[in-house]
Amino acid sequence: MKNTFFAVFCGLMAINMNAQDHNLDKAYQAVESKVVEWRRDIHQNPELSNREFKTAAKIAAHLTSLGIEVQTGVAHTGVVGILKGSGPGKTVALRADIDALPVYERNDLPFKSTVTSEFLGEKVGVMHACGHDTHTAILMGVAEVMANNKDKINGTIKFIFQPAEEGPPPGEEGGAKLMVKEGVLKNPDVDAIFGLHINSQTPVGMIRYKSGGAMAAAQSFTINVKGKQSHGSQPWAGVDPILISAKIIDGLQTIISRETELTNEAAVITVGKIKSGVRFNIIPESAEMIGTIRTLDYAMKDKLNKRMMEMVPTIAKAYGGDATIEIKDATDITYNDPNLVAAMLPTLKRVAGESNVVEQKAITGAEDFSYFQREVPGFFFFLGGMTPGNTESFPHHTPDFIIDDSGLIVGVKALTELSLDYLNRS
Repeated sequence: MKNTFFAVFCGLMAINMNAQDHNLDKAYQAVESKVVEWRRDIHQNPELSNREFKTAAKIAAHLTSLGIEVQTGVAHTGVVGILKGSGPGKTVALRADIDALPVYERNDLPFKSTVTSEFLGEKVGVMHACGHDTHTAILMGVAEVMANNKDKINGTIKFIFQPAEEGPPPGEEGGAKLMVKEGVLKNPDVDAIFGLHINSQTPVGMIRYKSGGAMAAAQSFTINVKGKQSHGSQPWAGVDPILISAKIIDGLQTIISRETELTNEAAVITVGKIKSGVRFNIIPESAEMIGTIRTLDYAMKDKLNKRMMEMVPTIAKAYGGDATIEIKDATDITYNDPNLVAAMLPTLKRVAGESNVVEQKAITGAEDFSYFQREVPGFFFFLGGMTPGNTESFPHHTPDFIIDDSGLIVGVKALTELSLDYLNRS
């Protein structure tokens, strides 16, 4: 414990001693309007996961124009830029996700998305309803500031523009997991990684963070229930898979409400879709349910998975049917390395102001940034995107989601200063 404290203390002292005015005010002023312009263009031309071809081309062209070494086609449509500073040192990675969602935009903006595409066989709208357009524009801005100030960098900065954060289409690999698999954290080896997420419910100018487990691991599950088909007027002649499904849903919720120590960490089991039957007067033969599991603790995750695997077939059998369950990992726990957080907090407070950097509780949303953090120490934080004084904000992944562009420059400053302070500390 003493050694850990001493390491953190020394890290803090080193950061504070080297934290300085990097004389980048003019660079920030010069890039701010460009960041807003890039963001609006990307917002108006969104692309779904693993299909971000035009977005990737825009990013690659920008990085190339700055003299940054560029790699394209990483994890299908990802772009990686490598910028070497004037002096030797460690390597820090900065990540932005670039994909949009299958959502019709309802906002009345001059740069509103009217793009449509196909998703799972259906025609859908396409919208940056989670703010990935802002993340991309912010990191493009950081790249420009850093490329024009290489003399201030001791070491290397790796810019990772990641596709498919929202998940690759069925049957495809993608996202951070595939980027790691393809070696994005190697050559040069990354020592630490930083990332941010815009938040529509946090006022512009504020930064929120949590040390340790900050966002949940996400898993998907599929339950297939088999009964016996019969006429709806004669339920005794069959085995009702819809009734069994209802009992399974009820049972799954008791795992959370009666078996999970929620004073330790939050946990969620949600059934998001049920598919069964074709007619009002037929008891069908089968039913399918799909849903999600969210956990912030590895032991709790294992316990929930075990109990679900035990409970589902047992409940079905009790009602005369059969059921199987398959659980798949979607993302890991977004775990902010406590030592890295402690060392870099002074930087964030210098950028945004002491009172504007606020610690928050963990949230049950998920982020595949977690796959980078599983390999190297990482720090993922939230950036305010709500207009100050606004009394109504719309959640992420909704048609009315909206972000105030005035907060983007705070993100540019935060990622720039974090990189410099991390690389330039003694």
